[in-house]
Amino acid sequence: MIVLTIFSVNSKLFPKPRPMQSPPDTARLPAVGNRNLWNVIIAASLGTLIEWYDFFIFGALAALIIGPQYFPQNDDPLIQTMSALATFAAGFIVRPFGALVFGRLGDVVGRKHTFLVTLLLMGGSTFAIAFVPTFAQIGYAAPFILLILRLVQGLALGGEYGGATTYVAEYAPDNRRGFYVSFVQITATGGLVLSISVILACRTWLNAGDFAAWGWRIPFLASGLLVVGSYFIRRNMAESPVFAQLKTEGRVSKNPLRESFTKKENLRLVLLALFGLTAGQGCVYYTVHFYSSVFIGTLLNVDFVQTNQIMLTAMVLASPLSIAFGALSDKLGRRKPIMMLGLALFVVFAYPIYDQISATVAESFRVQPGAVLTDSARNWLIFYVFVQVLFSTMIYGPIAAFLVELFPTHIRYTSLSLPYHIGNGIFGGLTPFIATALISATGNNMAGLAYPVGVTAVTVLVGVFFLTEHRGLRL
Repeated sequence: MIVLTIFSVNSKLFPKPRPMQSPPDTARLPAVGNRNLWNVIIAASLGTLIEWYDFFIFGALAALIIGPQYFPQNDDPLIQTMSALATFAAGFIVRPFGALVFGRLGDVVGRKHTFLVTLLLMGGSTFAIAFVPTFAQIGYAAPFILLILRLVQGLALGGEYGGATTYVAEYAPDNRRGFYVSFVQITATGGLVLSISVILACRTWLNAGDFAAWGWRIPFLASGLLVVGSYFIRRNMAESPVFAQLKTEGRVSKNPLRESFTKKENLRLVLLALFGLTAGQGCVYYTVHFYSSVFIGTLLNVDFVQTNQIMLTAMVLASPLSIAFGALSDKLGRRKPIMMLGLALFVVFAYPIYDQISATVAESFRVQPGAVLTDSARNWLIFYVFVQVLFSTMIYGPIAAFLVELFPTHIRYTSLSLPYHIGNGIFGGLTPFIATALISATGNNMAGLAYPVGVTAVTVLVGVFFLTEHRGLRL
């Protein structure tokens, strides 16, 4: 409500739709063939998928592997989990700084060269995590080194997302931008699915003791090979035609940071994008894809392998809907018909869904004592996670196209990156940690939902009343 009060003080904070930019910006651009467009999408998406894979391996292993091995023991087992989640969250906290640094480079130097740098930074830091000694071996130096590498990951990802989405969007036709850019969007969940799949494969191949001792390092080592392959693919990509034209005409911004955040019109757009969309989207995404795993596996004590199988199955089934909602946004609009509805559905159904998850696990353990669920209970949990992922895809599918269309070309990389990474990095990335801390403080497993549901509710109110639609805008 504080945000709404501040916004209502001055009606000038609510920008009118930005007028269509004049043809000279794009009239002389070369036509992009369908085959070339798909090559662009594949190259950009593959690199982004690998970056998300690198970023999410840590989260998938944080509670059960990294916590016990890299942080000192405590009487409260949740303390180790919270320490690991805090280190995981640190990567999110620095993402806005990465957005500023690499966003400026992307708007001044170019999209292509910038996300080549972010790819190498992400891959190098992830590969290095495989060699970090444990707490038992080097004491407090272990979590410190882990934290440094995690911060490098966050900085790199802060520059990656804006570059990939802007790059593809500036190639895509105006009337199908939501559809084409949604292929970049699905790489986030694709990276998470890939990370869980590799972890499960390693866990299945090895016994529990070997996996905990050294096998968990294999997914980090694998990222080195993936990054090298992606680098050579990206190296041969051409610069975005929209940015290339901008550079040819000498209209590249000399100071995109100043233009993005000191000019009132652009600053309004940044604030509205944050409080009216990305903050809620981040909370929904990280509740659905990470907190639900902590809730099921750590709080409800479901078997590690089965927890990850549940998450993996639900995500594989629901995630392709991001593309469907991206395409639908080209026809219906991106804001109220789809994204705001997805946010609102999460607010309404989050508590009932998690209440049903708790009841289903409790009933299963009464019938079949132990950490492994009955087949019926497992299937119901897949359904409950699937529904949550469905809500997330309604928001995540169209959001990149919406943000690209919200900001002008010469400061687009910088302007869209900051609100996205504050929303996802700060509001969203802290969700698992804050939710677990609320549970630890209250002893109530449902208390953790207060934070993501509250933030998302505010986002719905701001977004419904104050965000404007820019679907199909000429870039």
